[in-house]
Amino acid sequence: MSVPAPAHRPTPDAAPARRPDEDTTAPAQAPTRGTSRRTGRWTTRRWLTTGVCVSLLLLTVLSALGAWVLTHSTQINTRLVDHSSPALIASVRLESALVNQETGVRGYELTGDSAFLEPYRSGLRDQTRAGATLRQALGDDRRSAADLDLVLARADSWRAQYVRPIVTAPAGRPVPADPARALASKASFDSLRTALVTQQRHLETERATARADLQGVRTLRNWVFSTIAVLILALPGMIFIGLRRGITSPLEQLSRDARLVAHGDFTRPVTSEGPADVRKLADDVDAMRRRLVDELSFTEDARTRLDEQAADLRRSNAELEQFAYVASHDLQEPLRKVASFCQLLQRRYAEQLDERAGQYIHFAVDGATRMQTLINDLLDFSRVGRMHNQTATVDLQETFDRTVDSLSIAIEDADARITHDALPVLTGDATQLTMLVQNLLGNAVKFRDPERPLRIHLGAERRGDTWHFSVTDSGIGIEPEHAERVFIIFQRLHTRETYGGNGIGLAVCKKIVEFHGGTIAVDPHHAPGARITFTLPALDIPAQAPAPQA
Repeated sequence: MSVPAPAHRPTPDAAPARRPDEDTTAPAQAPTRGTSRRTGRWTTRRWLTTGVCVSLLLLTVLSALGAWVLTHSTQINTRLVDHSSPALIASVRLESALVNQETGVRGYELTGDSAFLEPYRSGLRDQTRAGATLRQALGDDRRSAADLDLVLARADSWRAQYVRPIVTAPAGRPVPADPARALASKASFDSLRTALVTQQRHLETERATARADLQGVRTLRNWVFSTIAVLILALPGMIFIGLRRGITSPLEQLSRDARLVAHGDFTRPVTSEGPADVRKLADDVDAMRRRLVDELSFTEDARTRLDEQAADLRRSNAELEQFAYVASHDLQEPLRKVASFCQLLQRRYAEQLDERAGQYIHFAVDGATRMQTLINDLLDFSRVGRMHNQTATVDLQETFDRTVDSLSIAIEDADARITHDALPVLTGDATQLTMLVQNLLGNAVKFRDPERPLRIHLGAERRGDTWHFSVTDSGIGIEPEHAERVFIIFQRLHTRETYGGNGIGLAVCKKIVEFHGGTIAVDPHHAPGARITFTLPALDIPAQAPAPQA
């Protein structure tokens, strides 16, 4: 019976079908949400790299500015603490030392008492220390150094012109008063005071400037570090907003569209937004959706055709069932009648028939008998997986023992020795598995080599969830070029006169193994003899202890 041919399915390399409203010549999707043409081609990695570089550059600039502010603040503070303030203090001490000198000289001039020279001498020592301290504190300040030089020069001039004559006068009596000298001394000392005042004013101005600079740099420092702090606090928020708008939101939209498509809404287009790689992913998902629409359309057509084919197969199976019934009943009866009447004719008219007639009758009886055997073999082959399909646990050890017992006469005639590994318990149809073991062992006994003793071994090994079996014999073997042919029904490698049978045993074995979900093959590398391997699904029941048995 003819069966409708399946629909042609598009190959995976074929271009996916497009929607009727889809413009195949349209350019790539333009950047969305106002992005420029150039930034619209940016990928997620490029956006992240640019954002990180900009953030690092901004932080670097602010860090450098903060370092400069700290350095500048330290310099101004050092100038204020180590130079301006100590210089002003030393200037005040210098002024005090000069005043002490002037007071001591004036007392000595009035009284002639040498005790008044002690403040003068102490003032000289203080002047020396204060001058050294002041000069060290001034550093590279040329104007203050010039002020100091002027003060010291006027102090030396005052002492040289007006102090030494008084100090060198004899002790014990007052120095004669000289109004002109006193006025000149006062004028000289006033000019010294003026130089001191100028020096201190300059130092105070310098100190005030340093304090103002320090306050300004402190304000700048506060602003810089506040900006850095605000930027550091705002940077995660900006990163989150950027990731949210640029990556997370497009991915969430893509995920929503993909979920709707996954739940069956295949007509919903997938939105393409965000960076270039996310848009590319969305386009790929949408292309996959369109391909799924095409595949579903094809599947619906194929399902319709498969339903039609299933209906045709059901009719064919019904007709095959009817044929099997006819073959097992109606065809058997004429064959039996032909064979019976031929035998009856041979017995009744044996004396009237010559040798050739008896030979013809023998051919007719043999043909009818072989036809019956072929019909029975066909019925057995068709029943595999159809009539015997009762799944249960099967102990292969018991199956092996029953098979050896049923083949005991043939085994004894062949003087064969049969051994086996520990055989497992499987799930399957007991009748079919018995036929499998019986056909494999029967073939090993049948196709023996008269030149060497016959040894047959049934091996069993579990690998994961599968049992691997092998039937190895020392018989005539199977040529590698016939490894596939022996499993085809009615394919014989030898004449019927050499080895009996219809060539259906291994075909039945193949059908039984494949019905149970396994595979069967001939090992082309085994010699001498033949080795047929097959697999069956494992049942999680421990096998017996391995002990080869005869």
